[in-house]
Amino acid sequence: MKIHLVDGTYELFRAHYSPRPGRSTPDGKDIKATHGLAQSLIALLNQPDVSHVGIAFDSVIRSFRNDLFDGYKTGDGVEPDLLAQFPLAEQMASALGLTVWPMAEFEADDALATAASRFANSEEVDQVLMCSPDKDLAQMVSGQRVVALDRRKGEVMDEAGVIEKFGVPPASIPDYLALVGDSADGIPGIPRWGARTTATVLTRYGSIGAIPLDANDWDVQIRGASALAAGLAERMQDALLYRRLAMLRLDVPLPETEPDQLRWAGVQQPDFAEFCQQLGLESLLNRLPEPQYT
Repeated sequence: MKIHLVDGTYELFRAHYSPRPGRSTPDGKDIKATHGLAQSLIALLNQPDVSHVGIAFDSVIRSFRNDLFDGYKTGDGVEPDLLAQFPLAEQMASALGLTVWPMAEFEADDALATAASRFANSEEVDQVLMCSPDKDLAQMVSGQRVVALDRRKGEVMDEAGVIEKFGVPPASIPDYLALVGDSADGIPGIPRWGARTTATVLTRYGSIGAIPLDANDWDVQIRGASALAAGLAERMQDALLYRRLAMLRLDVPLPETEPDQLRWAGVQQPDFAEFCQQLGLESLLNRLPEPQYT
């Protein structure tokens, strides 16, 4: 079997900001994101190799990471019309019959990482596909068994793809993001540590803690090595904090312990029909698939 793990928050944002026309309920509430997500999930379920699916949402765009670092991302600045659709999106995905993980203390990526780690080595699992282009999830990629799928582009990134894209293997991604920074998550990075330099140094040393703090001890040739090493030494505690922020948690208490608990057994009726009727999305009912396995 293949397991598809969907980043519901990413999909919801993507649908909200897509160029497609807006969509509203009969009483005028914006549901463009929810409608787009429903279409996306139905399209996914219509694919013949999709049988086991979990989807995670950042029900609260805040997590334990905000307690560690004030600059970490929050829901500030997110359009109210989009924030208001998170409960609707979770309700819709549940009515579709999917396994839904609403996150509060953790983030959606943590749920996907926990599920990937938990199920990847099960004998009955052939492949885990993390359906998101989020760079954080690159740290979970393993060979061709756990991969990242960008559904919008139709691109699959395996372990070789991670190295090609970032210049470092999956295990070094948290260190890479800590040094380079990640504006999407509010991680500022360490000054002067650009992508190419960081990849070169981490390819040699693997992790931040293994990088010598005296450039005279480096055995890689890097322009400005003295300033880089001095800057890292001065900001080492920051770098280690940023690494902790970038590292996904594998201990999210997901209730599912066996991969077959993610099996999609079909749409929950009449829940989904009622959901569509209340929101004026009856056209979705004509696109629903049937489970394509026994």
